[in-house]
Order: sequence, then structure tokens, then C-alpha cells
Amino acid sequence: MATSTNAPARGFSYSSLLVLAICWAAVLFDGYDLVVYGTVVSSLLEYEPWGLTPSQAGTIGSAALVGMFFGSLLVGTVTDIFGRRKILIFCMSWFSIGMGLCAASPSPELFGLFRFLTGLGLGGVLPTAIALNVEYAPTHRRNLYTALLIGGGFVAGGLLSALLAIPLIPAFGWRVMFWIGLVPLVLIVPLAYKFLPESISFLLANDRREEAEELARRFDVPAEAAADPEQEASEVSTRGNRLGALKSLFSKNYVVATLLFWVGSFMALLLIYAISTWLPDIMRRAGYPLGSSIAFLLVLDLGGIPGVIVNSTIADRLGSKAVLVPAFFLAAVTIFSLSFELPSLALYALVAAAGVGIHSTQTLINAYVATYYPTASRATALGWTLAFGRLGGILGPILGGLLAGSGLGLEWNFYTFAAVALLGMLMILAVPRSPVRPREALT
Repeated sequence: MATSTNAPARGFSYSSLLVLAICWAAVLFDGYDLVVYGTVVSSLLEYEPWGLTPSQAGTIGSAALVGMFFGSLLVGTVTDIFGRRKILIFCMSWFSIGMGLCAASPSPELFGLFRFLTGLGLGGVLPTAIALNVEYAPTHRRNLYTALLIGGGFVAGGLLSALLAIPLIPAFGWRVMFWIGLVPLVLIVPLAYKFLPESISFLLANDRREEAEELARRFDVPAEAAADPEQEASEVSTRGNRLGALKSLFSKNYVVATLLFWVGSFMALLLIYAISTWLPDIMRRAGYPLGSSIAFLLVLDLGGIPGVIVNSTIADRLGSKAVLVPAFFLAAVTIFSLSFELPSLALYALVAAAGVGIHSTQTLINAYVATYYPTASRATALGWTLAFGRLGGILGPILGGLLAGSGLGLEWNFYTFAAVALLGMLMILAVPRSPVRPREALT
């Protein structure tokens, strides 16, 4: 099979859909874990053997996010050694076993420890799945496949968690939600082991050309064009000068934007994880029964799934900034509006609209960063932006727990999170013109 470095466009293939399906299933349970703790928080606070306070519950909620922070930092190093396929299978196995251990935890201390360990595996799933998915996707459909993976997989996992929680928690208790986390180990890992291919670019980089060409023939992927050409160029240019790529983020042309992106990502992930963790408990304290309070989480994700996909499509035409600023503003307005006493139907509509804004923010920040910096600095810029954003994700559940235990009225939860969204909007609004892509920065 002839190869070309020009990355000819490849059309629809069942092989690329197979890779997308397996990666989608892995990311689905990554998203499931995002919301699962929020579905059980009220039950944990009422679980008498543990006697948790809201602040303790918030700290436990951040344990998995701390693990994800370290997991995402580690995965880039070990992926280059062991390969993307092995790391994705290992991460799925690791977090699935961790979910089972959470379900069997006899004490809150062990539960928090197992949540942290689960997060180590979860942190490696999304970047590895995206990398493999992009490599085997049709060259002119890579953005769509990535949007399906994040918007259709990650957010759908949260939707699945809320959907299952409504009937299962009243019938079987909170532990059942974590027992479900064993499903990837039983179903997805065996399928991935049998059908998921290794990264062709990884095989080529490790002088395993025969294996790479065999996979290229089987999956109809030109071996030399398997990876994103711009991403390969970035890796080649920075491989011998990683500090140079990092230094460029703080050069006079980029330092302001770098700091603004970091704070914007911090606010976006703080918002996502705080709302996903504490929204059911807030609505429970507002007088809604358990099933109805979890239903608000369900509606949040129902709004988020189409919202992410539609907003990403619009951003491809208008630019990320043109959609990202309104997304933050929509999140701020809808969250603030939840502080008023409104009919249930109006509340559900506001929560759905909030889901559109909240879930779009970080996805669009990633896209904005990817188009803002020169190719040689792109991977480094994305990695550091996400790492700083993870700190906001860690703080989110803790902040929600402090607000829940503060004695302030419920409306202060909404005031605080609306302010976070407004700060995120101001950070992105202040991002200056990109030296390499001025049109994107202005739109």
C-alpha cells in the first residue's frame, strides 16, 4: 500500500468507526465518574455509619480529581514507552477496579483513598482515547470524531450516571452506582484487547515498521500520514527542546494570553465539577425529593450533549472566542437565575440552558488554545492549560462543600458559581490578538 506524507483525505470506514466506538465507550465511563459522586452526595451525607459533614464530602469529592491531575501528567510519559493501546486498556482496568473498591469501602477514609486511586486511571483515559481516535479517524472528519468523543461520550457518561441514579439509589443504596463502574473491566476491556489497534505513529517511532504497515493496510490508513501532520511537526520540533516550547508560552508575545487561558480553564473546570457534584444536594435542600433532585443533573447533561456539538460546529466557522464568551455568559445568567423561586418547568429549562454553557466552556477553551499558539508550542500549551484547569476542578467540590456547610442561604451557591462563570468570561474576553492567527483571536 502506498504511503504519503500529504495525508490524503480518507472517507468513511467501518474500521475507523470501530476505534471510535471503543474509545467512545472508554470516555463514556470517564464521564460517568464525573457525575456519579454528585448523584450520591446526598445519600452519603445521610449515611449514619459515616456521619460525614458537607465539608468532608466536598474534600472526598475532590480526591478523584487530584488523582486525575497526577494521572494526566504521568500518562504522557508512559505512553511514549508502552504505547497508546496498552495505556488505554490499563487505565480502563485500573479505574474500573477502583470503582469496585469504592463500592466496597468500609470507611470514608478508604473511600477517599480509592477515589484518589480511581482518578489516577481516569486521568489517562481522555487524552489517550482522543489521540488514538484522531489517528484512525478520516483525515477530514477528525474534528467531528473528537466532538463525538467529548460531547457524545464524556457528557453522555454524566447523563447515564444521572439516569441510572434516579431508580437505583432508592432501591439499592448509593454503593450500586460504584458497582456499575466494574462494567468496563467486564465488557469494554476484553473488546479493546481484541479489537483496538496500537498507534501507528508509536510503532513507526519505535522502528516497528512491519507492524505499522500491517495495521495501515488493515485499517486503510496511510502509515506515514496516520498522525495529525501538525501534531507530528509539533512533536518533532519540540522533542529536543521541550523547555523552548514552554518558554515560548511566557515570551512577550504570549505571556498575557497564557495566563488568561490558565485562569479561564481554572474557572471552567471549577464550574463543571462544582455544579456536577453539588447540584443534586442543593436542589434536595431546596425541598425536592431525591429522584427529582438527581433529575436536575440529568437535564444539565441533556442540555450539554447537543450544546457541545452545536457550539463546536459554530466555532469551526466563527472562531472559538466568538462562541466561548457567550457560553460563559449563558452559564452565568442561567446559574444566577436559579436563585429565584420559579416553577419546576422553568427551573428545568434554566438547568438545560446552563448545561449548554457549562459543558461548552472547557471544550471550546481547548480548541481556542490549539489555534492560538504556533504548532511547535501547541501540545505544551494545551497540556499546561489543562493541568492548571484541573486545579479548579479539584477546588470545585471543596468550595461547594464549604458553601453547603456555611449556613448561608441556598442562593449563595448560585451567586458564587455565577460569579465564577463571569470571571471565566472576562478572562477569555481579555485574550489579545494571536500573533500567528489574528483572525481566530478577533472572532
